[in-house]
Order: sequence, then C-alpha cells, then structure tokens
Amino acid sequence: MSKKHDAIFDDVLKDIEAPAPQRDRAGARFLKRSNTMAEQASGQRQEKVLRLVDPESCVMWAGHNRAYDALTEDNCRDLIDGLLSQGQQEFPAIVRRLRGGQGGEGPEFEVICGARRHFAVSWLRANNYPKFQYLVEERELTDEEAFRLADIENRDREDISDYERALDYARAVKEYYGGKQNVMAERLQVSPAWLSRYLQLARLDSRIIAAFPSLRDVKELHARTLKPLLAEEESRLRVLYEAAKIADGRAAGEAIPVARVMSRLKAAATPPRQRDVAETVYRSGPGAAGVQLRRKGNRLSLEFARDIPDADLRAAVERLLKDRASGQA
Repeated sequence: MSKKHDAIFDDVLKDIEAPAPQRDRAGARFLKRSNTMAEQASGQRQEKVLRLVDPESCVMWAGHNRAYDALTEDNCRDLIDGLLSQGQQEFPAIVRRLRGGQGGEGPEFEVICGARRHFAVSWLRANNYPKFQYLVEERELTDEEAFRLADIENRDREDISDYERALDYARAVKEYYGGKQNVMAERLQVSPAWLSRYLQLARLDSRIIAAFPSLRDVKELHARTLKPLLAEEESRLRVLYEAAKIADGRAAGEAIPVARVMSRLKAAATPPRQRDVAETVYRSGPGAAGVQLRRKGNRLSLEFARDIPDADLRAAVERLLKDRASGQA
C-alpha cells in the first residue's frame, strides 16, 4: 500500500477515541482490514478460494501422475480413517476449472493434486457417509505448471510408486520440455543423473513390469540392476522369456515375491556355462576299465582309475595312439 494511503488511514484513526470499547473494536477491525490490504498489495498475503464440491463434479487431469484405477479401499485405508476421525478433509486438493463445465453438462473441475483424497471421499459417500464433500482449491495453471506442482506434492510420498513417477516424467519430458532432459531437470530442481534413472525405468519392457506383483513393487533400483542385462540382444531375449514365464505363473496363482522375480531374471540373463572340454573314453573292450581323454584347447589329459589293470590301460592307450595317428584324437 502507498504512503499516501497509509497517511489517510493514520489521519482517520487518530480521531477515534480510545475509551469507547465499541469504538475500540471497530478500530481494531479497521486496522486488521488495513493490514490485510497492505499485505495483499505487497504480495505477503495471498487469498485462496476453497470450495466443497461433490467429487462427481471432478475428473482426474489427463497428466495426473497417479494411476487412479490402482487405488483401492485397502491402499487408501489410512486416508479414509483419517477423514472419519477428523470429520472432514483437512487439506484441499488442487483443481482447475474445465471450460464449459459450470452450469453445463459434464464435470466442472479436473484434479491436479488429490487423487487419493478424491477416492477416499467418493468411497465414504458410497458407504454410508453421503454428506462428505471434496475440499478443493481452484487455481489457474498451465499444463507444465500443473505437472511441476503435482511432482512437488508427490515426490517424497511413498504411496506413489517409482514406476508411476517414471511414466509421468517420460511423458512430461516430451510434452513440456521438447525431449531435453537437462531443461526438465533444471525446472524440477533435480540432478540430470537422478532424472535419467527414472526415465530408464519408464523404458522397461512391459513384459518385465508384468512379472512383478504390482506397479508399486517396481523400483528405480530394479531398472538400474537390469539395464546391463538388457544391453545385448541374446541376453535381453532370455530375460524377457523368463519374465513372461513368471507372469504366467503369477496368473496361475503362483506367489512370486519381488526378490525371487529379480533373482530369476538375473539368472536367465546368464545361461549355464557350457563345458568347453571334449571327452572321449578308450577301453580295451566292452565292460573293461577305461581311460578318459579330455581335450581343452591344445592340451590333452588322460584320467584313469588307480587300480585299472595294466592290460586294460595298455589296450586303451594303444587305441588312443591309433586315433591320434589317424588324426581323430
């Protein structure tokens, strides 16, 4: 507020008589209003418009970073119980008004932040608490601003999975930042390396994702572990084949924990080592003790039992020498 306006307020207030209690209260209200106006003018105070609305008047923003269809009574139980305990929603969801929504057909708002709160309130209204309403704060936001706001709110929350966050980042880097990871990292105030790890997770083959018990179980660390195993085509195909087998087993009711999923995928990437040692057994005749010839590269070794009869050993060695002379050994 300008000095001129402050002087006007001071001039008005100086004539208010202190002894009158009613006038004191009026002066206090006037001062409070004056201070509020001054704070608003200086940017120190911001007014927010909160609304209580029917959750059916809201839809999830297309760029929301949470898989709404993955929300259930079980994974929202803590929030449902909190709403029941408080008797109301304490923290508003952030929404944008949809064009043509008010007074017309279709939803009025789209939810930028607050999917779990929307689910919890909707669940309560459908389960014997019809008076619960959805507390929202309406804002004007661009899509990029909405993305950053949702990311800031949910980045440290454990109830949103690494994989959901990774998919959100992969979409955003294309839609808002022209595919430039460094620009996106700067806007989000994170390191390029940190962002790159999540984008790598988003690129995991859907067959690998299906091998895990749920989306919430897929971690950024898993993508880092699997990355070198997927670099070569042969290894990649073996991992994908094993992932499909795991998914089939889960569909058939087999319980496969995350640790077992990862151990099977890593084992599939490295097949059992094939023995590069060729072996031939020379005997003097059927049923006789034999001499085992092993070939490894340019080296040959003979193995035989200590108690092999001299005749059997001599006959076996003679067969070996005969093959060697003919180029077969």
